[in-house]
Amino acid sequence: PLVAHRFHCIAPDQRGYGGSFAPANVRAYTFSNLVADMTALIGNVGPITIIGHDWGAAVAYGLAMFQPNLVKRLIVVNGVHPVPFQRAVAAGGLQSKASQYINYLRSKKSDRGLEKYDFAKLIKLFSANMDMSWLAGKRLADYKTAWRTSGVTSMVNWYRASPLVIASPGMPAQMPCLPIKKLFVKCPHLLIWGINDVTLLPQSTDGLEEFAPNLTRSNIADADHWVLHQKPREVADIILDWMS
Repeated sequence: PLVAHRFHCIAPDQRGYGGSFAPANVRAYTFSNLVADMTALIGNVGPITIIGHDWGAAVAYGLAMFQPNLVKRLIVVNGVHPVPFQRAVAAGGLQSKASQYINYLRSKKSDRGLEKYDFAKLIKLFSANMDMSWLAGKRLADYKTAWRTSGVTSMVNWYRASPLVIASPGMPAQMPCLPIKKLFVKCPHLLIWGINDVTLLPQSTDGLEEFAPNLTRSNIADADHWVLHQKPREVADIILDWMS
C-alpha cells in the first residue's frame, strides 16, 4: 500500500499458500512450476517490475532469468540468487549452519510438528533470534487462519522440491551442476537487505554482481529477515527513489 499511489500493485498467493492451488504432490512445487505460475499470471501485461522476498525472491529471480521479456526491473528484499546461495550453503560454514532448518523442513513429518500446539513450532522457527513483534494480535490470528486453510504441508513442499544441497557445518558438500550461463539477470536489479538477518547471512549474496551486473544494493539498519514488516516505510522509500 505504501507504493500503490504510484503503481498498480498485485500481491498474489503463490502455489500452496492462502487460497491458491495447493496440490499434494511434492513434484508440483518444482522451481519450473512455480515460475510458470507467475508467468501465466503476468500474461500479456508485462514487462513489469517484480518484487520478491525470501521464496518469492527465488521465483522473482527465476522470472528475470528465464522470462526476461516479462521483467522490466527486479527488486529483491532479503532473498537470494541461486548460485551465490548454493555456494554459501555448500561450503560448510556459517550459512550452512544457519540453513540447517531446511533439512528439518524436508523431513517426512516436519509439517505435522509445525502444526502441533496451535503452530507453536512454526512460530518459533520464524522468530529465532529475530524481531517478531509485528506478528501478534489480529495479524497472528489471520496468519493462523491462512495456515489452517492451506495447510503447512504445501508450504514445506517448497523446500522438499528444491534441489539445494545443504552441507552439514564443517563438512563442505560438492556443488551441484548448475546451468550457470542461463542464470544471469540483465534488467536493473535492486537488492534491499535488513542487515540483522540471521537466516540469510550477508555471504549468501557474495558475488551477486557476477550474475546481475546492473545491481544496486541498499541496506537497512535495525532490521532483519522480516524487514518488510519492521521497516515498511523505509523499504517503500528506497523502492520509490530507485524507480523514479
